[in-house]
Amino acid sequence: MARFVLWGTYCADALEKRTPFREEHLARLQSLKDDGPLITLGPTEGSTHVFGIFEAESIDVVRQLVEADVYWREKIWTAVEVYPWIQAF
Repeated sequence: MARFVLWGTYCADALEKRTPFREEHLARLQSLKDDGPLITLGPTEGSTHVFGIFEAESIDVVRQLVEADVYWREKIWTAVEVYPWIQAF
């Protein structure tokens, strides 16, 4: 398993626009964390950017997980980049 970092952006007025989808989003994140691929994920202060760490077989798996998230489907996240990560410590 490899680790990957995610860095992305939120839409304007994300705090308001995410409201109808928040419970679904959080439940899915908890499931991903319980099952193992998600290490951590959350917004920056002000909810302008999202940061996450995943552990998966490939970068494609992480991208599939992101694209299946309601925040991506509903355009709450406007852009997401995923990078292989080498954890030094």
